[in-house]
Amino acid sequence: MKPIGPLMWEHRLIEKMLDSVMRHIDQAEKSKKVNPLVIDVAVDFIRTYADRTHHGKEEEILFRDLAKKNLTPELKKTMQELFDDHVWARKTTGMLVAAKEKYLQQGDKEKLTGVIDLARQLGDFYPKHIEKEDKHFFYPCQEYFNKDEQEKMLAEFWEFDRKMIHEKYNKVVDEYSGLSL
Repeated sequence: MKPIGPLMWEHRLIEKMLDSVMRHIDQAEKSKKVNPLVIDVAVDFIRTYADRTHHGKEEEILFRDLAKKNLTPELKKTMQELFDDHVWARKTTGMLVAAKEKYLQQGDKEKLTGVIDLARQLGDFYPKHIEKEDKHFFYPCQEYFNKDEQEKMLAEFWEFDRKMIHEKYNKVVDEYSGLSL
């Protein structure tokens, strides 16, 4: 298996989750109410799975190793665009959390519009981002790695994933250990 295999599998799960979130956003727009729990679950998925797990492997392993190669200017440009996309997604996800909090505090239609708009921005962004990676980046970049390098990268991906659950729940414990319940 090539290292792009697991990354593309992760894309399919991200697409599936975003389809579900967008159906909820469509319903929220019609009913003029959003379920904050759905937004919380979506944000957790985006932050933990799409960003930290998936983008983490790309940035901390794939991009790192590609930066050591003599890439074509076009591939370098695409890699930078993908990195910038990740930064945008992080920022927009944070803005979605803030909009949801304002909606919960104030509950007015204007605040609901902000939640819907930011969720739609993320819902529109990810399919384009995924297509860019799947069709225009992953295949050409794998040509820069020999079989041994690909196997080493794949093993590093598995190790990265293995540590994710511990990273996530160490953060959860740190966040909640200071709270009085």
